[in-house]
Amino acid sequence: MTMKNLEQTEYKQQQLGLLLGYLKTQGYRFTTTSPASHEKVNKRPENEIAYDLADIFGWNRSFNADAAEATLFDLMQSAKILTTTENGWKSLLRVSSINTSIKEQLFLHSAYPTTGNEAVFFGPDTYRFANAILHFLSTNNQPVYRAVDVGTGSGAGAVLLAQALPEAEIIAADINNEALNLARINVDAANIHNIKLVQSDLLNNIKGNFDLIIANPPYLVDEAKRTYRHGGGQLGSKLSLDIVDAAIQRLNSGGALLLYTGVAIVHGHDAFLAEVEAKLKRASFTFHYSEIDPDIFGEELLSETYNKADRIAAVVLTARKQAG
Repeated sequence: MTMKNLEQTEYKQQQLGLLLGYLKTQGYRFTTTSPASHEKVNKRPENEIAYDLADIFGWNRSFNADAAEATLFDLMQSAKILTTTENGWKSLLRVSSINTSIKEQLFLHSAYPTTGNEAVFFGPDTYRFANAILHFLSTNNQPVYRAVDVGTGSGAGAVLLAQALPEAEIIAADINNEALNLARINVDAANIHNIKLVQSDLLNNIKGNFDLIIANPPYLVDEAKRTYRHGGGQLGSKLSLDIVDAAIQRLNSGGALLLYTGVAIVHGHDAFLAEVEAKLKRASFTFHYSEIDPDIFGEELLSETYNKADRIAAVVLTARKQAG
């Protein structure tokens, strides 16, 4: 990256940080739905045009310049996140909120629909992951000095960890540079100083072991093999299994893996659980596995890939390396 491009990137990030700050002062909040629900709501005739901040940055609707205050419109222009539509303007980024254990936090992520290879996804999975993290932290009795969020995306998981573990070293890792750019803005806007962002495929560019590894990886089979969506392998499980393998190798004694993912259930059988159980037993790990939602992304069952699957379930795996 040239010096000029670096300066432009830093300026854009600064403007986006100011944008998040502005939205906070306005009491902005938005809970992001699934893509299917988002499409249905936006197709209602009365939702063709945006009238407020949630319409602009949450529902990602077209808007007239009059719908945004001059300060906000200028920030969007400066950050180069405006595009024109037949109905006016549209934001190239969205903003969603999570009510954390400390305060409501805002997160920049990709516009709807998330079709690009390096799209930064945020949705119901993010909220389920956040709840799993908060539950884990409320019950964990082992010290955490060093933790990593694998495939951090918007940085939501890393931010939750850093807020709860202010003395720990938190690493937010992602293979997607666009995700790291947005995560950096989200981390700075949260006024968090114990997160280090690293571009890495799994843990390949990160040295040392961890007391805690968390991950919310892509778990679907995507024909376009988009980074944010494609889990690889049989029915999307490969990346999740790779994270389990990495955790077995890179956790400290007594350390834990918290993995939120999705699995295809075929004729009542969970092949992912069977493989995970075998891996963890060989490595002498204890673990707990639970379905937290039995039926997600039901539209995928119409595809050829999932034509033998009963359902896709959201699951949480907590695995711990034996101490000593």
